[in-house]
Amino acid sequence: MDEPTEQLEVWCAGEDWCPITSTATLIGKKWHTVVLHRLLANGPLGFNALKEEVGGISSKVLSDVLEDLEAKRLVDREIVSEKPVRVEYSLTELGESLESVIQEMAAWGEEHLMPAADESRSIT
Repeated sequence: MDEPTEQLEVWCAGEDWCPITSTATLIGKKWHTVVLHRLLANGPLGFNALKEEVGGISSKVLSDVLEDLEAKRLVDREIVSEKPVRVEYSLTELGESLESVIQEMAAWGEEHLMPAADESRSIT
């Protein structure tokens, strides 16, 4: 018998729009999906390796993103060694379950987005 899938508690459960809104809230911040994507692509990474993989993110922002994803039970933080302290980040089972969502986002973007001729016209 399959084990039950882990579920997150949300205030709007039962509303037909709730799954979309709640999922967007979990991964909708700019760097959240990038971090999840890099961990899906590379497996567990230390902080500096993850920062390099993400590119363009400050240490402070990455730290905040990782804390948020850990609080949402999408990312695990493990101390690998004490001296020097080395921390490794990996996806939880719940985080890994977002793989198809993130792949579809990437596919949609590859099909429908193009470089902006002028930065002021960019959607980001």
